[in-house]
Amino acid sequence: MLWIPFTVGAATLQVARNALQRGLLAEAGPWGATLVRFLFGAPFALLFFGAAMLVDAPDHLVFSLTFWVACVIGGAAQMGATAALLESMRRSSFALGTVFSQSGIPLTAVFALGFGEILGPLKWLGLALTTLGLIVLGAPRKLEGRGALVAATLGVAAGAGFALSSNLYRQAGHAIAPGHSLAAAMATLLVVQVMQAAALGVWLARRDRGALVAVIAAWRSSLGAGFLGAAASGLWFTAFNLSPVGPVRAVGVVEMPIAALAGRRLFAERLTFRQIGAAIVTALGVGLAALG
Repeated sequence: MLWIPFTVGAATLQVARNALQRGLLAEAGPWGATLVRFLFGAPFALLFFGAAMLVDAPDHLVFSLTFWVACVIGGAAQMGATAALLESMRRSSFALGTVFSQSGIPLTAVFALGFGEILGPLKWLGLALTTLGLIVLGAPRKLEGRGALVAATLGVAAGAGFALSSNLYRQAGHAIAPGHSLAAAMATLLVVQVMQAAALGVWLARRDRGALVAVIAAWRSSLGAGFLGAAASGLWFTAFNLSPVGPVRAVGVVEMPIAALAGRRLFAERLTFRQIGAAIVTALGVGLAALG
């Protein structure tokens, strides 16, 4: 059950990273804010990899075709999902954008079926209850019309991207260093972050240099977001190597109350009593997904 504290730590750091990234949206746009977590996170990923090799070093790392394909597709899916999440937050709210993206919870388990991972009935029930609770949480009365639809659609797209990338990162970790969860996670993290930073950095340099300049100008916030992003991803990747991805993503819903508190304190956002009540169902689902 070691994957549970890793997941809780990852979700907590992820909320803090999202808050810093959201603050960069006005100047850098969604793609510039997305670049922050990869470009400024890569140096920290290198440090984490070095530390992991000191405590959990395998005899050798296996850079197979499976590993590279999983990293490339997973990295692309994660970049798109991050941009969609930030835009969903901009169009709705910090907490509700997070809620919409949790649609990835059932999708994560569905995608896992394609990799031969089968969950028991209690875990599936937990995923269903978690999703039901999040649907209620994600149906705010104050958002109506096209704006709500666009925000929800972007959030669901983000959830799908994160679901796909999570499963692929698990496959990459198992391919590069079987039996060494920490080293596998950090090696995967380093490779993916370097690839993402390079690809998105080059694209922005050609298509939107203003966003690239804005990211560099806000280097203090960018550095903080990079560290938090790398640390959160490292914990997520480690959890993925220790457990099937579906239950990990379900327990990751712990970020919801954290995001709600952050949204209230940082962005003066509020949730209704109906949404708070739905958290009880969500919590029950999380418990079943984790322990069922």
